[in-house]
Amino acid sequence: MTVLVTGAAGFIGAYVARALLARGARVLGVDNFNDYYDPALKRDRVAALCPALELRTLDLADRAAVEALIAEVAPTQVIHLAAQAGVRYSLKNPHAYLHSNLAGFLHVLEACRHGRVEHLVYASSSSVYGRNAVAPFAESQRVDQPLSLYAATKAANELMAHCYAHLYRLPCTGLRFFTVYGPWGRPDMAPLLFSRAILAGRPIEVFNGGRMRRDFTHIDDIVAGVLGALDHVPTDDGREPPHALYNLGNHRPVELEHFIAVIERAAGRKAQRIDRPMQPGDMPETSAEVSRAHAAFGFAPRITVEQGMPGVVAWCREYFGDQL
Repeated sequence: MTVLVTGAAGFIGAYVARALLARGARVLGVDNFNDYYDPALKRDRVAALCPALELRTLDLADRAAVEALIAEVAPTQVIHLAAQAGVRYSLKNPHAYLHSNLAGFLHVLEACRHGRVEHLVYASSSSVYGRNAVAPFAESQRVDQPLSLYAATKAANELMAHCYAHLYRLPCTGLRFFTVYGPWGRPDMAPLLFSRAILAGRPIEVFNGGRMRRDFTHIDDIVAGVLGALDHVPTDDGREPPHALYNLGNHRPVELEHFIAVIERAAGRKAQRIDRPMQPGDMPETSAEVSRAHAAFGFAPRITVEQGMPGVVAWCREYFGDQL
């Protein structure tokens, strides 16, 4: 078995690659090491989590390069985690999302189709629920009213994958991730932003008066879900396309005020706050219904923010040191 992991230097990608290597798979990782955040963190992440990973630099928007890679490696499975991330950044640089999330994903689909890949698992997002969201968010809810361009590209990915599953019988599984956190996480997300600021004595920005809830999901639970989904290939019965969608979330939304309090306790100091209005594109709440993933492959997240966030704070203190 050969597994290609795109975005392998990213937060989820590096952890997934480590888990695949640990269970004996041959793994090839690719990443374009863009500068959305410091590429040095990505390289340090790979060195710490999966130093044995074969990792190549490649931009998925380069169609010829993607096709050549799939032809050379002939992966049996592809885990596509590469994307331009960030809800707010999509307001500043929308063209990056067209480049990575749409063109890049199309090239992956085409290469998987022609390379006879047995299963494509790809990253979607809880952001797809948009204005239609009714807590808890279930996969059966409509996703046709996104609140950001980022969310729109992720919903488009789901439609594109469904099309390829229907036309070419390419087994595809989309995973809607809910606010993933942990050591080596993304520095643009609240868990690291808040942890670093509180440790350094800088103020944190609190939006909407703190009236927000997030389904924070620890990276260890996410990795278990990704591997479970990888092993659970959608059935091609000749009628319905072999395409599945699953929420991967903690299914226990946390009030933002409580989340801040957990970090304060771990950091040993109170947060300084700057109140801000609700940001364009943000959702006031995310909440995952995970019964479908549980029934399909036993997904059962266990780690609470009280258990998981102290490790994030400790990692921030160690990794960033005086550069908090």
